[in-house]
Amino acid sequence: MSVSDYAETEGLPAADRTPYKPWSYDTASTKLYIPRLAAGQDRWFAAALSDDKGKAPSRLAVFAERPQHKRWEMVSVVDLDSPKLPDIALDHDGYATAVAADGNKHLAADAGVLRAAVLDNFATGGTHTGTKVFTPTTASKRQIEVHDKTGTRYGDQGTTVFAGADNRYKDAYALKTTDGGALVLFSHMHLQTDAVAHSGLQINPGKEDRAWLHDVPRTSIRYTFVCNDAATVPAKAAPSRLIGYTCARTDASGPPVPSWSARV
Repeated sequence: MSVSDYAETEGLPAADRTPYKPWSYDTASTKLYIPRLAAGQDRWFAAALSDDKGKAPSRLAVFAERPQHKRWEMVSVVDLDSPKLPDIALDHDGYATAVAADGNKHLAADAGVLRAAVLDNFATGGTHTGTKVFTPTTASKRQIEVHDKTGTRYGDQGTTVFAGADNRYKDAYALKTTDGGALVLFSHMHLQTDAVAHSGLQINPGKEDRAWLHDVPRTSIRYTFVCNDAATVPAKAAPSRLIGYTCARTDASGPPVPSWSARV
């Protein structure tokens, strides 16, 4: 996701680039959730972060140890829709409790179910599983709105279809909450395919697409998105709550219009 941000910026003319501004998180307001892990378990922790001094956290991040790289890495970051954080269960020493994010029978939904529901929000507007797995929240409504508005923006001149993609980022993390449920942090990938309705029409890439499409008119464009998601899941059979998600376009491709292909 970070690399795609750099690629998109480098594809813009210098005049259209936003000057880089150094940034940092306010350590005084940071809340760390460090799970007590058994020997041999992968080491990770979650952090609630704010980039404004004295303000409530606005992001949830996961940091994981990567022995192969001999360092810790931020492997997920989610923009929250509300500064109110879920109540994480802490032991008498202040440690959080990590629980299984996948295949956990003690939760109403695991990461796989949540991921499928998020993809359904984009693909169908939540018709199949999205609105069943998630109770309406700002985040889930926003995903459905992306489906509804983006899918009809071309009218009778073209179509937009969303679909899941082979997910390269299957790691998922979960912390026990005080109500017996869990905060689950996971990732997903989805595709957005725009296509003209008939020959003679073309899609003109926007300036944000220049890094991948180079201002070449296309008959169709397939965008790839990588996203991080956060949800609170109850222990009993009840809907979960999507509390935030963050997406980045990481690729775009598509066939040029015939007239352009002939020139090449």
